[in-house]
Amino acid sequence: MTQLARLISILTLLRSKRLLTATELAEKYDVSVRTIYRDIRKLEEAGVPVYTIEGRGYSLTDTYTIAPVQFTEKQANALITAEHIISQSKDASFVNDFKEALIKIKSVFKTSVQEKSEILNNKIHVFNWKLEETASNALSEIQVAITNFNCVEINYKKANDYQISQRKIEPYAMYSTDNKWILIAWCHLRNEMRAFRIDRIQDFKVLEEKFEDRKFNISDYFATHTHNYKDRK
Repeated sequence: MTQLARLISILTLLRSKRLLTATELAEKYDVSVRTIYRDIRKLEEAGVPVYTIEGRGYSLTDTYTIAPVQFTEKQANALITAEHIISQSKDASFVNDFKEALIKIKSVFKTSVQEKSEILNNKIHVFNWKLEETASNALSEIQVAITNFNCVEINYKKANDYQISQRKIEPYAMYSTDNKWILIAWCHLRNEMRAFRIDRIQDFKVLEEKFEDRKFNISDYFATHTHNYKDRK
């Protein structure tokens, strides 16, 4: 890869990720950390507002924009395929937000790429043999609560249980299995970590109250709670 190509790629990465370290960039492009330092200086000399967060990495100012990137035909096809898979989700908010995001992405497709993506769109079908009557419309709001550390109040109905319990939770992470989204959260009612099926949340309210960022690690959770995610009913 030439230096110019690497600089363009680094700039694109900086726009797509909040923070990048010199080590991460060096490993990605198989160059030395010193080379990355020189690349960052080149970007700064070209007027790109890269700033260093001491001990954390590089970032760009929020107001900086670059021309839209061009997608290859294969990349466009991957997005079209993802749209079909995501359309099978039982959460309406997630499906709608993805469709709206994809409309914006498609707006920067070259005409030739867009034409071929439309052809592929009509030649894909995803079957879902595990259709369930339960559905949800909470995923998008809960994702925002996770990233902003907002507590959430939920009315929750367990499987085969007619009673609905009201819980105040701290949403930490989520995962998907068998077309079901599972929320991992600290439950104030039970005073312990619990896993909730999002499609069993009858009603919810994202609170202004914040909870402490406890640096929850989902991989560590899976390592100690294997039974929770292998067969979540």
